[in-house]
Amino acid sequence: MTLAAFAATGATPRPSGETLEQQTKRIITGIDAQLSDPTLATQGEWELVWLALSPANANMAYLARSTNGSNEFAVVARGTDADLTDILEDLDVGTVVPFPDSGSPTPVYVSKGAMDAFKRVVTARSIASPSPNVTLAQALTRALDSAPSSPQPTVYLTGHSLGGCIASMLAPYLQAQTWPKQPKFAVMTYAAPTAGVQSFVDYVNSLPWVIDERQNNAYDLVPHAWADLDTPAGWYPSPGPQATEEVKLLIGAISQRTKGNVYVQPGTLCLMNTGYTSLAKNLVNKTTQDFLGQVAYQHANSTYLDLVGAPDVPSGPVVTDVTPTFGAPGAPVTINGTGFSQDSKVDFGTFACAERDVVIDPSGNRITAKAPNGTGVVHVRVTNTLGTSPAVAMGQFAYGGPAPVVVSAVSPTSGRVGTPVTIHGSGFANGATVHFKDKVAESTFVSTGQLTATAPGQLDVQQTVNITVTVGKATSPTSPADEFTYTGR
Repeated sequence: MTLAAFAATGATPRPSGETLEQQTKRIITGIDAQLSDPTLATQGEWELVWLALSPANANMAYLARSTNGSNEFAVVARGTDADLTDILEDLDVGTVVPFPDSGSPTPVYVSKGAMDAFKRVVTARSIASPSPNVTLAQALTRALDSAPSSPQPTVYLTGHSLGGCIASMLAPYLQAQTWPKQPKFAVMTYAAPTAGVQSFVDYVNSLPWVIDERQNNAYDLVPHAWADLDTPAGWYPSPGPQATEEVKLLIGAISQRTKGNVYVQPGTLCLMNTGYTSLAKNLVNKTTQDFLGQVAYQHANSTYLDLVGAPDVPSGPVVTDVTPTFGAPGAPVTINGTGFSQDSKVDFGTFACAERDVVIDPSGNRITAKAPNGTGVVHVRVTNTLGTSPAVAMGQFAYGGPAPVVVSAVSPTSGRVGTPVTIHGSGFANGATVHFKDKVAESTFVSTGQLTATAPGQLDVQQTVNITVTVGKATSPTSPADEFTYTGR
Protein backbone atom coordinates (compact mmCIF):
# COMPACT_ATOMS: atom_id res chain seq x y z
CA MET A 1 0.00 0.00 0.00
CA THR A 2 2.91 2.34 0.65
CA LEU A 3 4.16 1.86 -2.90
CA ALA A 4 0.63 2.50 -4.16
CA ALA A 5 0.41 5.68 -2.09
CA PHE A 6 3.62 7.01 -3.65
CA ALA A 7 1.82 7.05 -7.01
CA ALA A 8 -0.21 10.06 -5.87
CA THR A 9 2.98 12.12 -5.61
CA GLY A 10 2.82 15.22 -7.77
CA ALA A 11 -0.42 14.08 -9.42
CA THR A 12 -1.63 17.66 -9.90
CA PRO A 13 0.27 19.95 -12.29
CA ARG A 14 1.13 23.45 -11.08
CA PRO A 15 -1.83 25.83 -11.48
CA SER A 16 0.39 28.29 -13.36
CA GLY A 17 1.40 25.63 -15.85
CA GLU A 18 3.90 22.83 -16.18
CA THR A 19 5.00 20.73 -19.14
CA LEU A 20 4.59 16.96 -18.97
CA GLU A 21 8.37 16.64 -18.77
CA GLN A 22 8.62 19.13 -15.89
CA GLN A 23 5.85 17.37 -14.00
CA THR A 24 7.40 13.95 -14.67
CA LYS A 25 10.76 15.07 -13.30
CA ARG A 26 9.08 16.57 -10.23
CA ILE A 27 7.19 13.31 -9.59
CA ILE A 28 10.38 11.27 -10.03
CA THR A 29 12.21 13.47 -7.52
CA GLY A 30 9.40 13.07 -4.99
CA ILE A 31 9.06 9.30 -5.39
CA ASP A 32 12.84 8.84 -5.27
CA ALA A 33 12.94 10.67 -1.94
CA GLN A 34 10.15 8.51 -0.49
CA LEU A 35 11.62 5.23 -1.75
CA SER A 36 14.87 6.05 0.06
CA ASP A 37 13.12 6.97 3.32
CA PRO A 38 13.94 4.28 5.96
CA THR A 39 11.09 5.41 8.25
CA LEU A 40 8.37 4.26 5.85
CA ALA A 41 7.06 0.71 5.42
CA THR A 42 9.29 0.33 2.35
CA GLN A 43 12.28 0.86 4.72
CA GLY A 44 14.36 2.64 2.08
CA GLU A 45 14.94 -0.69 0.32
CA TRP A 46 13.47 0.14 -3.08
CA GLU A 47 14.69 2.17 -6.04
CA LEU A 48 12.93 3.65 -9.03
CA VAL A 49 13.55 1.93 -12.38
CA TRP A 50 11.02 3.58 -14.72
CA LEU A 51 8.15 6.08 -14.58
CA ALA A 52 5.85 7.49 -17.23
CA LEU A 53 2.93 9.88 -17.38
CA SER A 54 0.41 9.37 -20.15
CA PRO A 55 -0.60 12.36 -22.29
CA ALA A 56 -2.68 15.02 -20.51
CA ASN A 57 -1.64 13.53 -17.14
CA ALA A 58 -4.44 10.98 -17.47
CA ASN A 59 -2.58 8.05 -15.92
CA MET A 60 0.80 7.27 -14.42
CA ALA A 61 2.72 4.09 -13.70
CA TYR A 62 6.14 3.33 -12.30
CA LEU A 63 8.43 0.36 -11.85
CA ALA A 64 10.59 -0.11 -8.74
CA ARG A 65 12.93 -2.86 -7.61
CA SER A 66 14.05 -3.98 -4.18
CA THR A 67 17.61 -3.40 -3.09
CA ASN A 68 17.66 -5.86 -0.19
CA GLY A 69 18.48 -8.99 -2.20
CA SER A 70 14.88 -10.29 -2.35
CA ASN A 71 14.82 -9.86 -6.16
CA GLU A 72 11.37 -8.26 -6.07
CA PHE A 73 9.87 -5.77 -8.49
CA ALA A 74 6.74 -3.65 -8.18
CA VAL A 75 4.63 -2.30 -11.02
CA VAL A 76 2.50 0.49 -9.56
CA ALA A 77 -0.37 2.18 -11.42
CA ARG A 78 -2.12 5.44 -10.72
CA GLY A 79 -5.52 6.35 -12.08
CA THR A 80 -6.77 9.77 -13.03
CA ASP A 81 -6.32 12.51 -10.50
CA ALA A 82 -9.89 13.50 -9.70
CA ASP A 83 -12.45 13.97 -6.99
CA LEU A 84 -14.64 11.03 -6.00
CA THR A 85 -17.59 11.95 -8.19
CA ASP A 86 -15.23 12.09 -11.16
CA ILE A 87 -13.70 8.74 -10.19
CA LEU A 88 -17.12 7.10 -10.22
CA GLU A 89 -18.00 8.74 -13.53
CA ASP A 90 -14.56 8.42 -15.09
CA LEU A 91 -14.73 4.97 -16.66
CA ASP A 92 -17.01 4.23 -19.61
CA VAL A 93 -18.77 1.18 -18.18
CA GLY A 94 -21.76 1.26 -20.51
CA THR A 95 -19.71 -0.53 -23.16
CA VAL A 96 -17.65 -3.71 -22.83
CA VAL A 97 -14.83 -4.48 -25.25
CA PRO A 98 -12.50 -7.45 -25.85
CA PHE A 99 -9.27 -7.52 -23.89
CA PRO A 100 -6.93 -9.42 -26.25
CA ASP A 101 -3.85 -8.22 -24.34
CA SER A 102 -4.85 -10.49 -21.43
CA GLY A 103 -3.29 -13.52 -23.10
CA SER A 104 -6.53 -15.48 -22.79
CA PRO A 105 -7.10 -18.09 -25.56
CA THR A 106 -10.81 -17.21 -25.48
CA PRO A 107 -12.38 -13.73 -25.56
CA VAL A 108 -12.59 -11.86 -22.27
CA TYR A 109 -14.30 -8.50 -21.81
CA VAL A 110 -13.63 -5.36 -19.81
CA SER A 111 -15.22 -1.92 -19.75
CA LYS A 112 -14.20 0.43 -22.53
CA GLY A 113 -13.09 3.00 -19.96
CA ALA A 114 -10.81 0.50 -18.21
CA MET A 115 -9.42 -0.59 -21.57
CA ASP A 116 -8.64 3.01 -22.54
CA ALA A 117 -6.79 3.57 -19.26
CA PHE A 118 -4.87 0.30 -19.68
CA LYS A 119 -3.76 1.26 -23.20
CA ARG A 120 -2.56 4.65 -22.01
CA VAL A 121 -0.35 2.97 -19.42
CA VAL A 122 1.15 0.21 -21.60
CA THR A 123 1.95 2.59 -24.47
CA ALA A 124 3.33 5.42 -22.29
CA ARG A 125 7.05 6.07 -22.64
CA SER A 126 9.17 7.66 -19.98
CA ILE A 127 10.51 11.06 -21.00
CA ALA A 128 13.06 11.31 -18.21
CA SER A 129 15.70 9.23 -16.43
CA PRO A 130 16.16 6.60 -15.04
CA SER A 131 14.82 4.76 -18.16
CA PRO A 132 13.99 7.30 -20.86
CA ASN A 133 12.01 6.52 -24.03
CA VAL A 134 10.91 2.99 -23.14
CA THR A 135 7.55 1.43 -22.29
CA LEU A 136 6.70 -0.44 -19.10
CA ALA A 137 7.20 -3.86 -20.73
CA GLN A 138 10.56 -2.79 -22.16
CA ALA A 139 11.70 -1.40 -18.81
CA LEU A 140 10.68 -4.59 -16.99
CA THR A 141 12.45 -6.71 -19.62
CA ARG A 142 15.68 -4.79 -19.04
CA ALA A 143 15.29 -4.96 -15.27
CA LEU A 144 14.69 -8.73 -15.28
CA ASP A 145 17.54 -9.29 -17.71
CA SER A 146 19.97 -7.67 -15.25
CA ALA A 147 18.42 -9.31 -12.19
CA PRO A 148 20.03 -12.35 -10.51
CA SER A 149 18.56 -15.76 -11.32
CA SER A 150 18.20 -16.69 -7.67
CA PRO A 151 15.95 -16.24 -5.90
CA GLN A 152 13.39 -16.34 -8.72
CA PRO A 153 12.21 -12.77 -9.41
CA THR A 154 8.76 -11.79 -8.16
CA VAL A 155 6.78 -9.01 -9.83
CA TYR A 156 4.05 -7.36 -7.75
CA LEU A 157 1.18 -5.51 -9.41
CA THR A 158 -0.46 -2.91 -7.21
CA GLY A 159 -2.37 0.34 -7.16
CA HIS A 160 -4.96 2.28 -5.22
CA SER A 161 -8.37 3.26 -6.60
CA LEU A 162 -8.35 3.45 -10.42
CA GLY A 163 -4.69 2.48 -10.20
CA GLY A 164 -5.81 -0.82 -8.68
CA CYS A 165 -8.29 -1.31 -11.52
CA ILE A 166 -5.49 -0.80 -14.04
CA ALA A 167 -3.15 -3.09 -12.06
CA SER A 168 -5.72 -5.91 -12.29
CA MET A 169 -5.43 -5.64 -16.10
CA LEU A 170 -1.66 -5.19 -16.19
CA ALA A 171 -1.28 -8.43 -14.24
CA PRO A 172 -2.55 -10.88 -16.91
CA TYR A 173 -1.00 -8.75 -19.66
CA LEU A 174 2.47 -8.97 -18.13
CA GLN A 175 2.10 -12.63 -17.23
CA ALA A 176 1.37 -13.38 -20.90
CA GLN A 177 4.71 -11.89 -22.05
CA THR A 178 8.00 -13.71 -22.59
CA TRP A 179 10.72 -12.62 -20.19
CA PRO A 180 14.52 -13.10 -20.09
CA LYS A 181 14.12 -14.57 -16.61
CA GLN A 182 10.65 -15.91 -15.89
CA PRO A 183 9.27 -14.19 -12.79
CA LYS A 184 6.50 -15.12 -10.41
CA PHE A 185 3.59 -12.66 -10.31
CA ALA A 186 1.56 -11.32 -7.40
CA VAL A 187 -1.44 -8.99 -7.42
CA MET A 188 -2.56 -6.82 -4.53
CA THR A 189 -4.94 -3.95 -5.21
CA TYR A 190 -6.48 -1.41 -2.86
CA ALA A 191 -9.92 0.20 -3.24
CA ALA A 192 -10.11 -0.79 -6.90
CA PRO A 193 -13.32 -0.32 -8.90
CA THR A 194 -14.20 -3.20 -11.23
CA ALA A 195 -12.45 -3.61 -14.58
CA GLY A 196 -14.35 -6.44 -16.26
CA VAL A 197 -17.21 -8.89 -16.47
CA GLN A 198 -17.30 -12.60 -15.55
CA SER A 199 -15.20 -13.80 -18.50
CA PHE A 200 -12.34 -11.50 -17.44
CA VAL A 201 -12.57 -12.62 -13.82
CA ASP A 202 -12.70 -16.33 -14.71
CA TYR A 203 -9.54 -16.02 -16.77
CA VAL A 204 -7.62 -13.92 -14.24
CA ASN A 205 -8.56 -16.28 -11.41
CA SER A 206 -7.33 -19.27 -13.46
CA LEU A 207 -3.78 -17.91 -13.67
CA PRO A 208 -1.04 -18.84 -11.19
CA TRP A 209 -0.42 -16.02 -8.70
CA VAL A 210 1.77 -15.90 -5.63
CA ILE A 211 -0.88 -13.56 -4.19
CA ASP A 212 -4.15 -12.40 -5.74
CA GLU A 213 -5.93 -10.15 -3.26
CA ARG A 214 -8.00 -7.00 -3.27
CA GLN A 215 -7.72 -5.14 0.00
CA ASN A 216 -10.79 -3.00 0.61
CA ASN A 217 -12.06 -0.79 3.38
CA ALA A 218 -15.51 -2.23 4.12
CA TYR A 219 -16.94 1.31 4.11
CA ASP A 220 -15.22 2.59 0.98
CA LEU A 221 -17.76 3.28 -1.77
CA VAL A 222 -15.36 3.11 -4.74
CA PRO A 223 -14.70 -0.69 -4.73
CA HIS A 224 -18.46 -1.20 -4.98
CA ALA A 225 -18.35 0.30 -8.46
CA TRP A 226 -19.60 -1.29 -10.54
CA ALA A 227 -20.69 -4.55 -9.03
CA ASP A 228 -22.68 -3.32 -6.02
CA LEU A 229 -23.56 0.36 -5.63
CA ASP A 230 -26.84 -0.35 -3.83
CA THR A 231 -25.04 -1.16 -0.57
CA PRO A 232 -23.37 2.28 -0.11
CA ALA A 233 -26.73 4.00 -0.60
CA GLY A 234 -27.71 2.61 2.82
CA TRP A 235 -24.61 3.91 4.61
CA TYR A 236 -23.31 4.92 7.09
CA PRO A 237 -24.06 3.13 10.38
CA SER A 238 -24.12 5.07 13.65
CA PRO A 239 -22.77 7.69 14.16
CA GLY A 240 -23.34 8.37 10.45
CA PRO A 241 -23.61 10.16 8.13
CA GLN A 242 -26.73 8.72 6.54
CA ALA A 243 -27.17 9.17 2.80
CA THR A 244 -29.47 12.04 1.87
CA GLU A 245 -32.00 11.76 -0.95
CA GLU A 246 -29.57 13.74 -3.11
CA VAL A 247 -26.84 11.16 -2.43
CA LYS A 248 -29.18 8.26 -3.20
CA LEU A 249 -30.16 9.88 -6.50
CA LEU A 250 -26.48 10.45 -7.35
CA ILE A 251 -25.52 6.84 -6.60
CA GLY A 252 -28.56 5.58 -8.51
CA ALA A 253 -27.68 7.66 -11.56
CA ILE A 254 -24.07 6.48 -11.49
CA SER A 255 -25.07 2.82 -11.16
CA GLN A 256 -27.23 3.14 -14.29
CA ARG A 257 -24.14 3.95 -16.33
CA THR A 258 -23.43 0.21 -16.58
CA LYS A 259 -26.41 -0.14 -19.00
CA GLY A 260 -27.02 -3.67 -17.77
CA ASN A 261 -23.43 -4.92 -17.89
CA VAL A 262 -22.69 -7.12 -14.88
CA TYR A 263 -19.25 -6.40 -13.43
CA VAL A 264 -17.33 -8.76 -11.14
CA GLN A 265 -14.13 -8.34 -9.12
CA PRO A 266 -11.23 -10.83 -9.48
CA GLY A 267 -9.09 -12.16 -6.66
CA THR A 268 -9.72 -12.81 -2.99
CA LEU A 269 -11.55 -10.07 -1.11
CA CYS A 270 -9.90 -8.96 2.15
CA LEU A 271 -12.04 -6.52 4.12
CA MET A 272 -10.80 -4.02 6.70
CA ASN A 273 -12.65 -1.64 9.04
CA THR A 274 -15.68 -3.95 9.17
CA GLY A 275 -16.72 -2.46 12.50
CA TYR A 276 -16.66 1.10 11.13
CA THR A 277 -14.22 2.12 13.84
CA SER A 278 -12.09 4.23 11.48
CA LEU A 279 -14.06 7.28 10.40
CA ALA A 280 -13.90 11.05 10.12
CA LYS A 281 -15.73 12.02 13.30
CA ASN A 282 -16.38 15.56 12.08
CA LEU A 283 -18.34 14.27 9.08
CA VAL A 284 -21.31 12.42 10.57
CA ASN A 285 -24.30 14.74 9.97
CA LYS A 286 -27.01 13.76 7.51
CA THR A 287 -25.94 16.14 4.76
CA THR A 288 -24.72 15.53 1.24
CA GLN A 289 -21.45 17.32 2.02
CA ASP A 290 -20.77 15.17 5.08
CA PHE A 291 -21.59 11.97 3.19
CA LEU A 292 -19.29 12.80 0.29
CA GLY A 293 -16.64 13.98 2.74
CA GLN A 294 -16.85 10.69 4.65
CA VAL A 295 -16.64 8.77 1.37
CA ALA A 296 -13.47 10.70 0.53
CA TYR A 297 -12.01 9.93 3.96
CA GLN A 298 -12.80 6.22 3.70
CA HIS A 299 -11.17 6.10 0.26
CA ALA A 300 -8.04 8.12 1.06
CA ASN A 301 -4.51 6.74 0.82
CA SER A 302 -3.84 7.82 4.41
CA THR A 303 -6.86 5.84 5.68
CA TYR A 304 -5.72 2.69 3.89
CA LEU A 305 -2.18 3.08 5.21
CA ASP A 306 -3.58 3.32 8.73
CA LEU A 307 -5.79 0.27 8.20
CA VAL A 308 -2.85 -1.87 7.07
CA GLY A 309 -0.70 -0.60 9.94
CA ALA A 310 1.79 1.31 7.80
CA PRO A 311 3.19 4.77 8.55
CA ASP A 312 1.61 7.57 6.55
CA VAL A 313 3.68 8.79 3.63
CA PRO A 314 4.93 12.39 3.62
CA SER A 315 2.11 14.67 2.60
CA GLY A 316 2.38 17.48 0.11
CA PRO A 317 2.01 21.12 1.08
CA VAL A 318 -1.25 22.33 2.63
CA VAL A 319 -2.40 25.95 2.72
CA THR A 320 -4.65 26.73 5.68
CA ASP A 321 -5.13 30.49 5.21
CA VAL A 322 -3.63 33.66 3.81
CA THR A 323 -3.46 37.18 5.20
CA PRO A 324 -4.42 39.69 4.01
CA THR A 325 -7.12 38.17 1.83
CA PHE A 326 -7.27 41.06 -0.63
CA GLY A 327 -4.95 43.65 -2.12
CA ALA A 328 -3.17 44.85 -5.24
CA PRO A 329 -0.45 43.14 -7.30
CA GLY A 330 2.81 43.40 -5.40
CA ALA A 331 1.11 43.33 -1.99
CA PRO A 332 2.94 41.23 0.64
CA VAL A 333 0.90 38.15 1.61
CA THR A 334 1.56 35.66 4.41
CA ILE A 335 0.65 32.06 3.55
CA ASN A 336 0.11 29.75 6.51
CA GLY A 337 0.02 25.98 6.32
CA THR A 338 2.15 22.85 6.57
CA GLY A 339 4.62 20.91 4.48
CA PHE A 340 6.34 23.91 2.90
CA SER A 341 9.86 23.03 1.76
CA GLN A 342 12.63 25.27 0.51
CA ASP A 343 11.92 24.22 -3.10
CA SER A 344 8.26 25.27 -2.85
CA LYS A 345 6.72 27.39 -5.61
CA VAL A 346 3.72 29.69 -5.08
CA ASP A 347 0.85 30.38 -7.49
CA PHE A 348 -1.95 32.93 -7.23
CA GLY A 349 -4.52 31.33 -9.47
CA THR A 350 -2.76 30.66 -12.77
CA PHE A 351 -0.03 33.23 -12.12
CA ALA A 352 3.29 32.26 -10.56
CA CYS A 353 5.12 34.27 -7.93
CA ALA A 354 8.64 35.25 -8.89
CA GLU A 355 11.14 33.22 -6.87
CA ARG A 356 12.81 36.41 -5.62
CA ASP A 357 9.43 37.42 -4.11
CA VAL A 358 9.00 34.22 -2.07
CA VAL A 359 10.51 33.69 1.39
CA ILE A 360 9.97 30.26 3.00
CA ASP A 361 10.20 30.08 6.77
CA PRO A 362 12.47 27.26 8.04
CA SER A 363 9.55 25.94 10.13
CA GLY A 364 7.83 24.84 6.92
CA ASN A 365 4.60 26.42 8.15
CA ARG A 366 4.77 29.92 6.67
CA ILE A 367 5.62 31.62 3.39
CA THR A 368 5.69 35.33 2.64
CA ALA A 369 5.21 36.31 -0.98
CA LYS A 370 4.35 39.29 -3.14
CA ALA A 371 1.14 38.87 -5.08
CA PRO A 372 1.88 38.58 -8.81
CA ASN A 373 -0.18 40.34 -11.45
CA GLY A 374 -3.73 39.01 -11.51
CA THR A 375 -7.43 39.83 -11.37
CA GLY A 376 -10.51 38.60 -9.56
CA VAL A 377 -10.61 36.11 -6.70
CA VAL A 378 -7.96 33.38 -6.91
CA HIS A 379 -6.75 30.45 -4.82
CA VAL A 380 -3.23 30.65 -3.42
CA ARG A 381 -1.51 27.27 -3.81
CA VAL A 382 1.93 25.88 -3.05
CA THR A 383 3.75 23.20 -5.06
CA ASN A 384 6.83 21.12 -4.26
CA THR A 385 8.18 17.68 -5.21
CA LEU A 386 5.45 15.97 -3.17
CA GLY A 387 2.52 17.72 -4.80
CA THR A 388 0.33 20.81 -4.96
CA SER A 389 -1.76 22.07 -2.06
CA PRO A 390 -5.52 21.72 -2.61
CA ALA A 391 -7.58 24.85 -3.09
CA VAL A 392 -9.18 25.95 0.20
CA ALA A 393 -11.70 28.67 0.93
CA MET A 394 -9.49 30.40 3.51
CA GLY A 395 -6.65 30.43 0.99
CA GLN A 396 -8.33 32.84 -1.43
CA PHE A 397 -6.96 36.26 -2.42
CA ALA A 398 -9.11 38.96 -4.01
CA TYR A 399 -7.36 41.44 -6.29
CA GLY A 400 -8.65 44.92 -5.50
CA GLY A 401 -11.08 43.59 -2.87
CA PRO A 402 -13.46 43.17 -1.27
CA ALA A 403 -12.18 40.24 0.79
CA PRO A 404 -13.70 36.81 0.00
CA VAL A 405 -16.46 35.90 2.46
CA VAL A 406 -15.75 32.54 4.11
CA VAL A 407 -17.11 30.69 7.15
CA SER A 408 -14.34 28.54 8.63
CA ALA A 409 -16.00 27.36 11.89
CA VAL A 410 -19.08 27.77 14.06
CA SER A 411 -19.43 27.29 17.81
CA PRO A 412 -21.38 25.52 19.13
CA THR A 413 -22.13 23.16 16.25
CA SER A 414 -25.50 22.12 17.66
CA GLY A 415 -28.27 23.50 19.83
CA ARG A 416 -31.89 24.49 20.11
CA VAL A 417 -33.74 27.37 18.46
CA GLY A 418 -32.44 30.59 20.03
CA THR A 419 -28.93 29.26 20.68
CA PRO A 420 -26.27 31.99 20.35
CA VAL A 421 -23.66 30.93 17.79
CA THR A 422 -20.21 32.40 17.15
CA ILE A 423 -19.23 32.35 13.48
CA HIS A 424 -15.54 32.46 12.51
CA GLY A 425 -14.17 33.19 9.07
CA SER A 426 -12.99 36.07 6.93
CA GLY A 427 -14.38 38.94 4.91
CA PHE A 428 -17.11 39.82 7.43
CA ALA A 429 -18.30 43.43 7.56
CA ASN A 430 -20.82 45.55 9.41
CA GLY A 431 -24.24 44.93 7.89
CA ALA A 432 -23.51 41.30 6.99
CA THR A 433 -26.54 39.00 6.72
CA VAL A 434 -26.45 35.56 8.34
CA HIS A 435 -28.64 32.68 7.16
CA PHE A 436 -29.26 29.33 8.85
CA LYS A 437 -30.25 27.42 5.72
CA ASP A 438 -32.83 29.83 4.25
CA LYS A 439 -33.76 31.61 7.50
CA VAL A 440 -32.27 34.99 8.34
CA ALA A 441 -30.73 35.17 11.81
CA GLU A 442 -30.28 38.10 14.13
CA SER A 443 -26.56 38.82 14.04
CA THR A 444 -23.92 41.16 15.39
CA PHE A 445 -20.68 42.15 13.68
CA VAL A 446 -17.65 41.62 15.92
CA SER A 447 -14.72 41.80 13.51
CA THR A 448 -13.72 40.90 9.94
CA GLY A 449 -13.19 37.37 11.27
CA GLN A 450 -16.10 36.93 13.68
CA LEU A 451 -19.87 37.33 13.91
CA THR A 452 -22.42 36.26 16.48
CA ALA A 453 -25.90 35.09 15.55
CA THR A 454 -28.98 33.53 17.14
CA ALA A 455 -30.29 30.28 15.65
CA PRO A 456 -33.67 31.13 14.09
CA GLY A 457 -36.71 28.86 14.08
CA GLN A 458 -37.07 26.18 11.40
CA LEU A 459 -39.98 24.05 10.27
CA ASP A 460 -37.82 21.02 11.05
CA VAL A 461 -35.92 21.49 14.29
CA GLN A 462 -34.17 18.11 14.03
CA GLN A 463 -32.01 18.85 11.00
CA THR A 464 -28.50 19.96 10.09
CA VAL A 465 -28.21 23.23 8.17
CA ASN A 466 -25.47 25.35 6.64
CA ILE A 467 -24.73 28.78 8.07
CA THR A 468 -23.85 31.31 5.37
CA VAL A 469 -22.78 34.94 5.55
CA THR A 470 -23.58 37.51 2.88
CA VAL A 471 -21.67 40.77 2.52
CA GLY A 472 -22.91 42.89 -0.36
CA LYS A 473 -23.27 40.53 -3.31
CA ALA A 474 -20.83 37.94 -1.93
CA THR A 475 -22.05 34.88 0.00
CA SER A 476 -19.80 32.36 1.72
CA PRO A 477 -19.60 28.91 0.08
CA THR A 478 -21.06 26.05 2.10
CA SER A 479 -18.92 23.33 3.65
CA PRO A 480 -19.02 20.88 6.59
CA ALA A 481 -17.25 23.58 8.63
CA ASP A 482 -20.35 25.78 8.69
CA GLU A 483 -22.91 23.13 9.73
CA PHE A 484 -25.25 23.61 12.70
CA THR A 485 -27.51 20.81 13.96
CA TYR A 486 -30.84 21.69 15.52
CA THR A 487 -31.71 19.63 18.60
CA GLY A 488 -35.22 21.00 19.20
CA ARG A 489 -37.12 24.14 20.10
